[in-house]
Order: sequence, then structure tokens, then C-alpha cells
Amino acid sequence: MGKVVLVTGASAGIGKATALELTRAGHIVYGAARRVHKMDDLRDAGGHALALDVRRPEDLERVIGTVIEEQGRIDVLVNNAGTVMHGAAEDIPLDQARDQFEVNVFAPARLTQLALPHMRARGSGTIVNVSSIGGEIALPLGCWYYATKHALEAYSDTLRMEVEPFGIDVVIIQPGIIRTGFEDHTARDLRAVSGTTAYGEMAEAMAVRAEAQLGENSQGSDPGVVAAAIRQAVEAGKPETRYAVGWMADRLLELNRTLPDRDFDRLVTITAT
Repeated sequence: MGKVVLVTGASAGIGKATALELTRAGHIVYGAARRVHKMDDLRDAGGHALALDVRRPEDLERVIGTVIEEQGRIDVLVNNAGTVMHGAAEDIPLDQARDQFEVNVFAPARLTQLALPHMRARGSGTIVNVSSIGGEIALPLGCWYYATKHALEAYSDTLRMEVEPFGIDVVIIQPGIIRTGFEDHTARDLRAVSGTTAYGEMAEAMAVRAEAQLGENSQGSDPGVVAAAIRQAVEAGKPETRYAVGWMADRLLELNRTLPDRDFDRLVTITAT
């Protein structure tokens, strides 16, 4: 029998690919996102589409309640919804930094709190938190995004130890560079936030690099490779704790783990400029 799965951020990119992958594999999938009209293909495939703004606590409670009411259980929670803002640490307004934490850390944490009692009652479940290679590494002009992903990974590591006695697994997904619309506005943000400040030269170099890496000719991986890794974790008897997947994921993580800090800083800064 298929598992009952909730996937957030399911209207585009990794979330959409994951919801469709799991639906086609025979699971009972609820995709949740603000743009419900973007999930018609999920409905056509046999899945369910729910409206969700992860910034709204009442929405978080409603979607979990809907899944439980209609299916009687929730087996898998895929926390995928996220947001990103690029610019120098000195330049990004702190209200925008707080918003990134709200979406990338606190919303997944609240959904997890809402799902866990139902998983504990059944003695099984899987929490999949979609992080990034930015959960371990950091690059210039992305401090708050990387801070949220580092926080999500630390949260996930602690959570894994706490819920393992109840038969619940916690999995971290670390995508590399993936061809989605998630970072289409990177170059624009870099120029708008830091293009005319003391960090303007670096911001312009990073913007040019982003346009090359994330544009039509991007070497990034298709989001389907991430969806396949999530399916592997969901269907595994005992999943890995981390799955690094996609273009440059393993390479950048290995460089970060082996190079001295300043050597890694120099490498990525030189690459950026």
C-alpha cells in the first residue's frame, strides 16, 4: 500500500517533481503551495493539491488536519518550500533575513511538530527536509540563505536522534545546482541589494556568474534527480541520513570538508569574481 505523503512547495521545481514522482510510484500524495493552479498536473496524475502559505500558522495546521481527516494518517512529510535572498550581509534588511528563517526553518519545524504525534502513534514515519549543499558550505553574498540551511541541518540532526526510538526517520536532502526557477532572480537581487554599495564589484561578478550558471545554458541537474533521491529515501527500509544530489554537490561538499577554511574561501571567491 502506498504511503501518505505531504510535499510542500509542490507548485514548481523540486517540489513539483517530487510530488509527481511519488504519485506515479503509487503513493498517496498531497502537494501544498500558494499557487494551487500550478498543481493541476498533480491532480491529473492522481494526487491532491492544497493551498498553503507556510508563513501562516493556520495554513500549516489546516493542511496537516486535512491529510489526517481524509487519510487517517501521514507517513511522510517532505519539507521542501523555501525562499532565498542574495546580497551582502551588511546590506540585506533584517526583516528579509527573518522572513527567510520563517519560511526555511520555522515553517518546517512547525509542520514537523504537527505531524509527529500521528507518526509516533503508528510507530513509523519519515521526515524529509530539503536543505542544500549550502547547509554545509557558504559562498559570498548569500549569508542568510546559508544560515537558514545550516540551521535546518542542525535541527534535523537533533530531531533524528530524538525520534529514532519511535521508529521515525529524518532525512536531509542536499541538492547541488538544479535547474529550477528558484534562483531566477539571483542576479537581479544581487544588483538591487548590493550593486551600488561597497560590495558592488563582487555583486556584479556574482550576478554575471549566476546568469551563466542558472540561465538557459545552465549545467545544473534536472529537478527529477532530486525527486528520485527523495523517492529512494521514502521507500527505503532504513534511509541514509543525507543524500547529496545534483551537479557539483559531491564536488563542492568534498572541497569544503577537506580544504582549510581560507583556501576554500579563496577558491570560491576567485571563482565568483
